[in-house]
Amino acid sequence: MSIFLKNQKIIKDWIDYNGHMNVAYYVLIFDEASEGMLNKFKMGAIDAKANNRSTMVVESRITYNNEVKENEEVDVYCNFFDHDKKRLVVRYEMYEKETKKLAATLESMSLYIDLEKRKVTEFEQEKLDIMDKFINENKEKFNSENLVLSGKLKK
Repeated sequence: MSIFLKNQKIIKDWIDYNGHMNVAYYVLIFDEASEGMLNKFKMGAIDAKANNRSTMVVESRITYNNEVKENEEVDVYCNFFDHDKKRLVVRYEMYEKETKKLAATLESMSLYIDLEKRKVTEFEQEKLDIMDKFINENKEKFNSENLVLSGKLKK
């Protein structure tokens, strides 16, 4: 099983004229869920402000598998994570809580950025160690099938 990150209730403002959640809010929910992971790796908002280094998404791939409607709840999971010296690749899954149907997936690649120089930089050793520990503890929960962006890591 994947790693649980977040539960979210779908609110009326997120519903479009088709009667389901607008595509923009899938990305919002995935992005908010990713902040919890980044905090584990000392790369969330607090650390970014303190160290002037942050991740920035440079590519993503989203699948929309089933509709999500107002007042439904979704659970977001991480089902793949890997990195190289400058990049992260993560795949998230969103499930409708009651039916357990896969609603959407998002695979993203982020670069690690020195915010003062606005340039890509390498992860500090402490962060590499934290990420490697996370991978080793969770690799049996990961599913690398149908990944597109992981092949862009430079290992």
